[in-house]
Amino acid sequence: MPPTSPPATLRPVVARVAALNLGYFGIEIAVALAIGSVSLVMDSLDFLEDAALNLLIVAGLGWSARNRARLGTGMAFLLLLPALAGAYAAYEKVSDFTPPAPLPLALTGLGALAVNLTCALMLARHRTGSGSLTRAAYLSSRNDAFANLAIIAAGLVTAVIPSPWPDLIVAAGIAVLNADSAIDILRAAAAERRAAR
Repeated sequence: MPPTSPPATLRPVVARVAALNLGYFGIEIAVALAIGSVSLVMDSLDFLEDAALNLLIVAGLGWSARNRARLGTGMAFLLLLPALAGAYAAYEKVSDFTPPAPLPLALTGLGALAVNLTCALMLARHRTGSGSLTRAAYLSSRNDAFANLAIIAAGLVTAVIPSPWPDLIVAAGIAVLNADSAIDILRAAAAERRAAR
């Protein structure tokens, strides 16, 4: 029996999500480097990773369930890359222990929230289709929205209490969210592999 093909509407949705993520990566990394924010560096790398993830999904939509499961497993490990980059950025921040500019931090987080909510809404009706692939994209956008709320909060706290700690704490939280998503995607990919047997 041939594999069930995904809805025809899914491919253009995922392509638009990839374009939105790639565009906001450029904005966020520029602000992150300008104001010295570790959480924005982490989040911007997450946007880049999401763009790559969604482009891989576009490529993998026509694949069999077994091959989609393999791709889903690879994507789970891809979700861990921003955590490693964030750990390095945090290490660098220790040598220059100054707080990021609070207003650009909060405003950039607000922009990221708008992009991620848009992406999550676009993907929400497809989150159970195509197994681990669309689940990976949906979970990534959803979790990023939570991370953006934390970035906004870090900007507000930093405005009141100038300290690099809120930024560093949010960066650590983003790493934890990515690890949790990676575990969920691995579970979905394992279920897809079992179903393909």
